Amino acid sequence: MQTGVLRVLRATAASWWRHKELRRTGQTGQAQRRERETVLRDLGYLKQAALLPNAHVICGEGGTFLHLGWTTVSTFAPIKRFPLAALAVAQGTPFIDIRPVTDVIAFANLPRVARDGSDDSEPSGPGRSVSLTTYIDMAEQLGASITNDPRLCRST
Repeated sequence: MQTGVLRVLRATAASWWRHKELRRTGQTGQAQRRERETVLRDLGYLKQAALLPNAHVICGEGGTFLHLGWTTVSTFAPIKRFPLAALAVAQGTPFIDIRPVTDVIAFANLPRVARDGSDDSEPSGPGRSVSLTTYIDMAEQLGASITNDPRLCRST
């Protein structure tokens, strides 16, 4: 593990208001234990982001979301204020920036990304899911910008 990643995760954990409050009230041991648990949890999220076929980060006006199959980690902040998501993108996780999308209704009607990397056999309807690459194709048509595009890795 890169020391820079650990440094960022430790600093993020130490900056949480709850951990700061524990330190302020003299509960340093408990604060350190919770910070360690937070760092280990976040390392697990980063590992999932690197290994899962449909893991991706999406950022819009409503915040930033790190999608990891059955798990989603989110904040109302932009990606620059969400170190975990920024680290995932820096390590190669696809990033879909939907802030340039102007047709929010069309975007809201996009199908969800399948958790297992497959396409749903249903052509439309509620609960429909598609692969990450298909989702990126659709989001890009609406104006989203893509970083770490997994479609570039396709064999031709």
